[in-house]
Amino acid sequence: MGFINGIKEKARQNRKTIVLPEAEDIRTLQAAAQIQKEDIADLVLIGKEADVKKLAGDLDISKAKIVDPETSDKLEAYVDLFVELRKKKGMTPEEARRILTTDYTYYGVIMVKAGDADGMVSGACHSTADTLRPSLQILKTAPGTKLVSAFFIMVVPDCELGANGTFVFADCGLNQNPNPEELAAIAGSSAQSFQALVGEEPLVAMLSHSTKGSAKHADVDKVVEATKIAQADYPQYKIEGECQLDAAIVPSVGASKAPGSEVAGKANVLVFPDLDAGNIGYKLVQRLAKAEAYGPITQGIAKPVNDLSRGCSAEDIVGVVAITAVQAAL
Repeated sequence: MGFINGIKEKARQNRKTIVLPEAEDIRTLQAAAQIQKEDIADLVLIGKEADVKKLAGDLDISKAKIVDPETSDKLEAYVDLFVELRKKKGMTPEEARRILTTDYTYYGVIMVKAGDADGMVSGACHSTADTLRPSLQILKTAPGTKLVSAFFIMVVPDCELGANGTFVFADCGLNQNPNPEELAAIAGSSAQSFQALVGEEPLVAMLSHSTKGSAKHADVDKVVEATKIAQADYPQYKIEGECQLDAAIVPSVGASKAPGSEVAGKANVLVFPDLDAGNIGYKLVQRLAKAEAYGPITQGIAKPVNDLSRGCSAEDIVGVVAITAVQAAL
């Protein structure tokens, strides 16, 4: 069973309700029809019912609940909750009502906060900031979280590297230039996410253009320091650095460049030194190796809210919904 099929099966076994606030995008409705067909999760589509059904056309979304914030019987309760959560920031009932009825992402997040949904997936036609801002304002961070970050699950076809071609790449979607402490936090969160979603032991490589001192530069120093912090803060995980990409994932190169390492040549969690490297790296693997790329999946928010690439396909949305449902069950 492939990675995403295994995730879908887990989602079926512990059914959750996921909000999709972008019902005005045909890819969302195509995904909703597929999720319904595969019986992966219960869905809430946010939008005006007539408009959503018109856009859906012949797509069968009959089992999805369509919610129009303006006419919802939950609106006033959500307004009160939003005001309570943001009153120190000057939130008024009038402003809360305006936001919730015009910005469907906020409405979706408040549903999750109220317990009327278990998670949300957005980003097909919203920026990462537009997806995560309401999540951080309303849901806040999970207890013990040092940093909210984002990762991609990459599934490379016909590949024996990593976990039979499955990897976590982080951070590929959120933190621009993490300092050593932040990079270490990304490593710890990503190891935990890999273990929870893939079900195998995480082997974490802190990536650089240097392996074990082969190059000297401030950028290398950052990764070396981050590795030391991560090893101290997360002793339950095997974390190695600094490593070049080939030394991290190719057994023969790892044995040559980092002999005796428990991670080198076997890594399945790749922590990139900055967002440029992570974003470029995942897109290279996705486009050239024809890998499945699921994400950016967020880690560190109190309840699961996940982003999408604006270039995503309907099938990508299906996968991220399944992952979100599994995260909600953890």
